[in-house]
Amino acid sequence: MTATTKKQMNTKITGMGVALVTPFKDDESVDYEALTRLVDYQIKSGTDYLVVLGTTAETPTLTAQEQDEITKLVVNRVNNRLPIVLGVGGNNTRAVTERLQNGNFNGIDAILSSVPYYNKPSQEGIYQHYRAIAQASKLPVILYNVPGRTGVNMTAETTLRLAAEFPEKIVAIKEASGNLNQMNDIIKNKPKHFQVISGDDSFAFPLITMGAVGVISVIGNAFPAEFSKMVRLALNGDYAGAREIHLRFTELFDLLFVDGNPAGVKCMLSMMGFMENKLRLPLVPTRITTKDKMKDVLDKLNVKY
Repeated sequence: MTATTKKQMNTKITGMGVALVTPFKDDESVDYEALTRLVDYQIKSGTDYLVVLGTTAETPTLTAQEQDEITKLVVNRVNNRLPIVLGVGGNNTRAVTERLQNGNFNGIDAILSSVPYYNKPSQEGIYQHYRAIAQASKLPVILYNVPGRTGVNMTAETTLRLAAEFPEKIVAIKEASGNLNQMNDIIKNKPKHFQVISGDDSFAFPLITMGAVGVISVIGNAFPAEFSKMVRLALNGDYAGAREIHLRFTELFDLLFVDGNPAGVKCMLSMMGFMENKLRLPLVPTRITTKDKMKDVLDKLNVKY
């Protein structure tokens, strides 16, 4: 990438990205009409970019054909009005690189690729995995560190090594380690071109005050206007205004994940009339007690459902 292209890419991944859920019908088929409504809602509400086929999309339960159809639907519906980031990852490096080399990425602006899960590679293994991805991908790469799901943490040292050695391709990290010291280390020592994105809604505000450029959000599925406003206020230095919105959502941050993601946000979206409260096994809907607590919070926020 040229310096101009890098600057354009950094602008595209600034602000609030939303990790789209995959709506299902009662028979567990993909509800493409509901997905269309959700995409339209995001565009109308000021979301900065969309992330397709991430963890929140229940991607491991989707067939290859379903993944292709979802991607095409989002790309066509967005019609260049928002940047689109596509989740492309796995614990088989060769399979990931072959997909990057041979897949159709029309309409996609960047890829998001998580640290390999289950295998529990060493830091050198993680480095070599991303090195292969950087060499295979035609698009900018956003690293994704989420040890709570993958079973292994990518250290700040490894992240910085990748950022420094592949400046033309590796442009950012979605950091969901929950370790503020680690995130601070990355922000403090990163190359100028490299961006840090919060991978947790609850960390978005504090991380932006430290120098992050935004968040890839789950709660943004349901509250894109409100949460994107919080992110923009924080990025513009209005910490008091951003903090006020952040504190309004702190109860929901916990409720969204207490029964697993995306069970919480799907329950909320169902109450708001966007889709059925349906997940694919091994994930199941959130508990009744959690749902009742969500209703109480939504009432406090004056949300109609």
